[in-house]
Amino acid sequence: MNVHDFYYELPKELIAQDPLEDRSASRLLVLDKNTGQMEHDYFKNILSYLNPGDCLVINDTRVIPARLIGARKDTGAKVEILLLTRKENDRWETLVKPGKKARPGDVIIFGNGELKAEVEEIIDDGKRIVHLIYQGIFEEVLDRLGEMPLPPYITHQLKDKDRYQTVYAKHRGSAAAPTAGLHFTEELLEKIRNNNIVIANVTLHVGLGTFRPVKVEDITEHKMHSEYFWIEKEEADKINRAKQAGGRIIAVGTTSCRTLESCADESGIIRPQSGWTDIFIYPGYQFKIVDALITNFHLPESTLIMLVSALAGKDNILNAYKTAVEMRYRFFSFGDAMFIR
Repeated sequence: MNVHDFYYELPKELIAQDPLEDRSASRLLVLDKNTGQMEHDYFKNILSYLNPGDCLVINDTRVIPARLIGARKDTGAKVEILLLTRKENDRWETLVKPGKKARPGDVIIFGNGELKAEVEEIIDDGKRIVHLIYQGIFEEVLDRLGEMPLPPYITHQLKDKDRYQTVYAKHRGSAAAPTAGLHFTEELLEKIRNNNIVIANVTLHVGLGTFRPVKVEDITEHKMHSEYFWIEKEEADKINRAKQAGGRIIAVGTTSCRTLESCADESGIIRPQSGWTDIFIYPGYQFKIVDALITNFHLPESTLIMLVSALAGKDNILNAYKTAVEMRYRFFSFGDAMFIR
């Protein structure tokens, strides 16, 4: 399979730059994965497409304000650090810009010196291991000094940090939001629960590899990034009970989908576990547990459009995307939603 098989034309003005005031006011394209038939609605009406006994699986990760702007201690030159993965003893795997000037031993200062980063090591892909030195509680320091690490295609400043968090965000650790969940409000979730639809939580800390382009022609040669996840026993039991009772397992977002498919055994049973996953789902993949997916519209030639093509068929997806472009849907992280059922 060639990466260009997953290309579509997208006018730049359809890339959503700002979140809607009302999370659930986004549009919803409902796609039948078997027939390719489409319906057009609004996300606030998602309940119309759910059945009692279904199980919605949400990713309750929380985005950290991982983008830090500071200055070199020796020259005062501006440096940007993006925190990716927390290691032990306040050491982080990071991206540094400009990277070439961040050598082991260099120190970068943030704020009034309440946070410092010492570059310790250069690792693969030019990433750096840095040691963070701070006064006080790290999370509070980061909340004061850090900015939300918005995707590169969003050029507007985010006024409210919470709009790049789901309303159910809980466990800190993501460098990007699980954006399919941004459409839910507390009121909508309450309505869903009151209609005997189960909501189960999984956690996967989203890495920036989610935006990494596929650089190989043959997609089977693409190496996926690894992301840390866990599923608690209580949540696994909810999912398994719903499946055994005939309910659909509906993943909210590609991150929930990848977590579920990483944890399901060949008979479609979820085992509580934690670890790292680099699962790559593309057409030809046989889904073990996921029946349906709530998701946003994804970048051309990305691993995410390949995942949704695996669930609904490449032709159905590209046809739906073409229709969404014609109907002026909003695309990507702050854009509209799709329900593949």
